Order: sequence, then structure tokens, then C-alpha cells
Amino acid sequence: MRYSVLPDFCMLSSCVRLVPTTVRLVHSLICNSSSSFMDLKALLSSLNDFASLSFAESWDNVGLLVEPSPPHTVNTLFLTNDLTEQVMEEALQKKADLILSYHPPIFQPMKRITWKTWKERLVIRALENRVAIYSPHTAYDAAPQGVNSWLAKGLGVCTSRPIHPSKAPNYPTEGTHRVEFNVNHMQDLEEVISTVKGISDVSVTSFSARTDDEEQTRISLNCSQQALIQVVAFLSQNRQLYQKTEILSLEKPLLLHTGMGRLCTLDEPVSLATMIERIKRHLKLSHVRLALGVGRTLESQVKAVALCAGSGSSVLRGAEADLYLTGEMSHHDVLDAASQGINVILCEHSNTERGFLSDLQDMLGAHLENKINIILSETDRDPLHVV
Repeated sequence: MRYSVLPDFCMLSSCVRLVPTTVRLVHSLICNSSSSFMDLKALLSSLNDFASLSFAESWDNVGLLVEPSPPHTVNTLFLTNDLTEQVMEEALQKKADLILSYHPPIFQPMKRITWKTWKERLVIRALENRVAIYSPHTAYDAAPQGVNSWLAKGLGVCTSRPIHPSKAPNYPTEGTHRVEFNVNHMQDLEEVISTVKGISDVSVTSFSARTDDEEQTRISLNCSQQALIQVVAFLSQNRQLYQKTEILSLEKPLLLHTGMGRLCTLDEPVSLATMIERIKRHLKLSHVRLALGVGRTLESQVKAVALCAGSGSSVLRGAEADLYLTGEMSHHDVLDAASQGINVILCEHSNTERGFLSDLQDMLGAHLENKINIILSETDRDPLHVV
């Protein structure tokens, strides 16, 4: 598993190979809390290099959520799945300078910061103690080395691809649109090129083209949405200069290993009973919730697993698989899946996420070259328990 995100600029049929392994890096003495530190801004840049926040869903609230007055240096990075008041107390006792909370403790807008609600108190305590708060959430869900890939490691040897691939943050070329047209007469060529080059955010190329046995020059230009309006206005006013026009909307390319959910195909099918035991072992759970698909038993074979850490209803819906694995789904989504013969395993929301933090501790240690101390919360846990 790589420790940085590299852009993939096409969606191919090949898959990520997932082999269950146990990775544990021995933290050297350089991780001692008095040994080194990083400036907050430099650390945030490195965290974005590790997994770009551009991978996050548009509705999410990711990134730096609470910032002490600058300059702010970080000696200890504290990892937690959920930032509760109990976890905040632990972070303060352990002298954390930055809390990385997988779930954003601030999601809905706050109209005031008082002592009245627990989330407001988190902000107050963080600022009073000069502790920054950062949340990656769905950026880590989508990342190639993120939460969903970690969850897939518990299934056994398999190939994996995102259920909903992410798009690259940038277009493959300049601009969002491409406009192509033929210039009718050579004497008009200079005027046309000069005019379109005078429009901001336009890049122009030309090449020879033959139309009806007549040699013509074809103009190809890339432009922004705003520039497109001006290009179309020029062409509309000068119809005698050109012909055979095409306007193309450029798409950001899909990323091969990045996106929401994972569709995993096992090298060797196993019984549902075996898969349940693998999942419980990987998540360190004594119990999970199971909905048998119609016509299925514990001895039914599982070859394809669609999974999504956390709440998977919207991501898994429509995926073709023998088993859906997630933290929680609505009652009616479970019924829909079971009616199609799909087994469903629910493990409670954060139980499908929290174990990733141990791997994250090691990966960030390597990515940050052990410049800071990275510690895991010991009080963070899922709020639901089987009794």
C-alpha cells in the first residue's frame, strides 16, 4: 500500500490487489515528544499530500476546523475517530497540539460559541488550550490507502475497485471546453486567430483539414466557461468565416483507485459463515448484525463483497454483490438488499472505521518522516454496545 496519493488519469479495468497483512512500524526514539515539531501550515500541506481534501464529498466539512492564533507549532498529533468531550480531555492531558478527528466535530454552522452545548465546549477548550482540530472524513474514505481499503483487507485475498470512482481534481488540459471549427478562407485565418487569442483563458492551435476536396485550416481552442461565452458570441457574429463547428464539454478523468466504497472480488469464494468470522476478527468484534438474503444460508458462497465504511446505504445501493458490508443501513435499504438475495452485515457505524487509525498512525509516521509524535486515543469508542 503506498503512502502518498498519486493521480491516476484514466479509469481502467485493472484492480488493486488487496492481501490481508499486518503492518506495524516500530516508532524510533525520534518520536519522543521533545525531539521535533512542525509548523501547522507545513503539517497541513503534508496531510493534504498524503490524501487530498479534494477527494472529499461536496457536502462534507473537512480540513482545518479550529485554528489557534498563528504561529502554531505541532509536536504531538492526536488521532481519534470521534472527538467527544472525554476524548478532548484525554488529548489535553497528553499535550496534543493538533487533533485529527476522522469525523468532523463541527458540521452544522454554529451561530454562537457558548458553554451550552458539547460541540461549542469542544471549540472553547481547543482554543483556550491552543489545540488545532483537523478532519479528513470522506477524503480518507476515498483515498487509495484510506478507510475503505483498510476495511477490505479483512475479507481475504481479493481485487478491489471503487464503487463510485472519484474524478481528478484538474482537467487533463487547460479549460473546461473545447471548440473546433474550419476557417473557410486563408485570408480570414489571421483575423480569426487574432480575435480568439485576445480572449482571456483561451489556448489556440490550428492544423490542416480537407473538406470536400478543399484544403482548409481547422482551429481548435480550449477555454473556460466564461471564455466560451465570448467565443460563441464572436462566432455567431461572423458566420461567414467558419463552418463545421463542434463544442465539447471536457470531463475530469476518473481516478483508478480513488472513490467511495469498494467492490471486492475474492480470489477464492468462501461460505458466509467464514466471511462473518473474518470480519469479526478484523474489526475485533464479538458480534455483528446479519440479514440473510432471500434463499441464502450461512453456507452460501460469497465471491463478491460491496463495502462502505460508516453509513453505506447510498453508496451500496444498486451494487451487484453477494454481500453488503457497512456500519449501518436504513431498515428499508436492508429489506431491499435482502429481497435481491444479497446478505447484509452491519457492524455499527464507527466500528468499520476506527481500526484504520492504527494503520494511519504508521503511514503518517512514515509520510511525515517521524518529525512529530503521533498518538492514538485510548478513550475513543463506538457509543453503541451489545448488552
